[in-house]
Amino acid sequence: MQLFYAPGMIPPTHTLSEEESRHAVRVLRLESGDPIHITDGEGNLHHCRVTVADQRHCEVVVESTETEFEKLPYRLTMAVAPTKNNDRFEWFLEKATEVGVDTIIPLESAHSERRVYKEERGQKVITSAMKQSLKAYHPHLRGLSSFKKLMEEEFSGRKFIAHCAGSRSPQGKAYLPDTLRRGEDVLVLIGPEGDFSDEEIDMAMQRGFEEITLGTQRLRTETAAVTAVVMTSVINTMK
Repeated sequence: MQLFYAPGMIPPTHTLSEEESRHAVRVLRLESGDPIHITDGEGNLHHCRVTVADQRHCEVVVESTETEFEKLPYRLTMAVAPTKNNDRFEWFLEKATEVGVDTIIPLESAHSERRVYKEERGQKVITSAMKQSLKAYHPHLRGLSSFKKLMEEEFSGRKFIAHCAGSRSPQGKAYLPDTLRRGEDVLVLIGPEGDFSDEEIDMAMQRGFEEITLGTQRLRTETAAVTAVVMTSVINTMK
């Protein structure tokens, strides 16, 4: 199944964007009467049929819709420091989208290697990964947020910070899979290669964050972030 993306799509008819029209008609050679599958990124999977096969404005009609298509039984927000090499952060965006994530927040911290992040390219990476992995939900990519600003935001679920420094709490750091509970709303912070500063770790702990470990291996930022996404997925989907 080839999946197309049409944010804001309202049935029963729709005209694909010029880029999606070109892909459907010129690349896939779809013709009038051919089936086509479209998502609005909000969980709706529309089963459609091509009515006008034009590579600039391909028109379709919706024949049926699946709502909440493969909706995740949990909500995961990842706040991750962008890497100096942008390709590595984009790799994280791609893999997180494939596995399952609701929101991604590029995070600026004291030891950040990158303090400017352009969302446009990241949005394209996420959209491509969503379509390739046949997801009906488009993860929300926010703009770059400072650590302090994020600390001031309200979050109703559990909040975790992964760091390499010594534990602040008497019970020590929890191993993420051991402390996660199925169906929870979760926010996970992953710092830059230089880790979070002591001040940031203390601030997070004061704001109700729980300190966690992802294992004994020392992981790169993007690897740690993907590991947290996978761990959360496994805990929530295993039988």
